[in-house]
Amino acid sequence: MPAYSLAQLAQQFDLDIHGDPEHQVSGLATLSAAGPSDLGFLANAAYARQLGDCRAGALILTSNMVERWSGNALVTPNPYATWARIAGLMKPRTAAATGIHESAWVDPDAVVDPTAAIGPQCSIAAGCRIGAGAEVGPGCVIEPGAILGDQSRLVGRVFIGENVQIGERVLIHPGAVIGADGFGLALDKGHWLKVPQMGSVRIGNDCEIGANTTIDRGAIEDTVLDEDVRLDNQVQVAHNVHIGAHTAIAGCVGIAGSTRIGRYCMIAGACGIGGHLTICDQVIVTAMSTVLDSIEEPGEYGSGIPARPHARWKRILVRLGQLDDWSRRLRRIENK
Repeated sequence: MPAYSLAQLAQQFDLDIHGDPEHQVSGLATLSAAGPSDLGFLANAAYARQLGDCRAGALILTSNMVERWSGNALVTPNPYATWARIAGLMKPRTAAATGIHESAWVDPDAVVDPTAAIGPQCSIAAGCRIGAGAEVGPGCVIEPGAILGDQSRLVGRVFIGENVQIGERVLIHPGAVIGADGFGLALDKGHWLKVPQMGSVRIGNDCEIGANTTIDRGAIEDTVLDEDVRLDNQVQVAHNVHIGAHTAIAGCVGIAGSTRIGRYCMIAGACGIGGHLTICDQVIVTAMSTVLDSIEEPGEYGSGIPARPHARWKRILVRLGQLDDWSRRLRRIENK
């Protein structure tokens, strides 16, 4: 990594300096592992006890934590966001070489910007448009009429379905499937009849889609992610779901069809969200929760049951089975 003085970093990222402005840092490390040439950060006060033993050349801290640290510091209200920006500067990603790899197949009717990079074993169908600076990693499949916006990146082995629209600066990790058929079935005379999925998927600018995440195409209208939506790995988004801007969804969440999730929501891992619901803006859903009704007020919601010693859990299960009987007995007592 290149070395930077604290003065350079402070000027570039609008930070205050505590200590020696000329101190050079050339590495990034945790509080416990950092050495004199490393830059670390403290974003969670629970780790403040590590400051006494920390050997970092400098730390990114809030103003109220500087008093507890005797070394150099870059001071900011949001250490984690500042760390992310500095890490991006100090360890930039190596961009792929522009042009089309000799093993890729690109239909003559596809339009690929000269500054885009198409990797080995890719397949790009007729009518596709690949924007300026876009990267299509090894083994990706892009079906007819799909659009990949400027500076967007498919890391590798990503499937983009027919007529899917992906905005600018979108990052899609390996194994993601965007625009496969939604789960549309009609039961007729004892057999399932497949309902054609005629919509597509629209993904706004600056989104990120995790590895092996699936976003189904709409049944009639499109499945939509607004700008700056962040999906973790192995998230299932069913047909005609609409996710509002700046919402973040952690791994293994399943969202059933035609549900609308608002802006600035945070949904923790392994949640299940039913279909045809509305979740308003600024809702937090805690891990392993099940949402079966619409949420109309901002706030924190949860229904997961934390793990506990097995013997205690068995007693709780017995009591849960007795609740109905207790309820009837209580009603009889109240009636008397």
